[in-house]
Amino acid sequence: MPPPDQPKPDLSKPAVPGDVLERIANALERLAPAPRAAPDFAAADAFIWYPDARALTAVPRVNRVDMSLLKGIDRMRDILMENTERFARGLPANNALLWGARGMGKSSLVKAAHAAVNAGLGHDTGLLKLVEIHREDIESLPDLMTLLRGAPFRFLVFCDDLSFDAEDTSYKSLKAVLDGGIEGRPDNVLLYATSNRRHLLSRDMIENERSSAINPGEAVEEKVSLSDRFGLWLGFHRCSQDEFLAMVGGYVAHYQVPVDAETLRREALEWATTRGSRSGRVAWQYVQDLAGRLGVTLSEPKA
Repeated sequence: MPPPDQPKPDLSKPAVPGDVLERIANALERLAPAPRAAPDFAAADAFIWYPDARALTAVPRVNRVDMSLLKGIDRMRDILMENTERFARGLPANNALLWGARGMGKSSLVKAAHAAVNAGLGHDTGLLKLVEIHREDIESLPDLMTLLRGAPFRFLVFCDDLSFDAEDTSYKSLKAVLDGGIEGRPDNVLLYATSNRRHLLSRDMIENERSSAINPGEAVEEKVSLSDRFGLWLGFHRCSQDEFLAMVGGYVAHYQVPVDAETLRREALEWATTRGSRSGRVAWQYVQDLAGRLGVTLSEPKA
């Protein structure tokens, strides 16, 4: 039997009253997260990127040493300064990878170069911003690029102690940003990274790829091509005894630590021997110990 006739709906009346729709829309608007305010890049010269909040936090005072205190790395200092200056003035410049011996001032040089170049920009002082991204947040690099793109400043995005281990694929995000992504790196952004490894990958990792891959050459090329995308490589090597003593002497003179030259030399060499290493970091650790024993505070000297 045919179904009984059903009354046709009256299409002239809305299924849901307008006031109900308005209340639903208002409720949804209240539940939606408030739009994040654009970063205030004029608030500071340095920032730290926090990807979970998609936020840049201003750093009022950067932990840095004066460029004059960085000894034994004159050639790397000059090259990085020139590259950073060109970028700050809107000229072509390369992403830089500072690799090599630990404690030789790689990250200190990046921070000192940022300060020195910014101070020399004249009426444009403050134009160059330093943005630190942590190693574990590299996958969020494209989000950071989106945030910086179009801002009226120039940015050094800095990642300290960058390296990748087995099964870690986050390096692919870095490769795309450095060179090869459809958007590419913004014109107002340059990337500086420090690492103890020239290829950012452990030798065991590279050798394992070579021994286990079906096509060893292609597998290794895919891994080591990451460091090739940094146009500027700066190698830092272990310092000599004379360079180590020059580092110690530079710190002592700068902070006006009262100690005679013979005692300083003897204790500094003994300190390096017990540590099994000579580097800028070891020199600074000795000077901290020396100043503490002499009751001297390591504050900036008065002009």
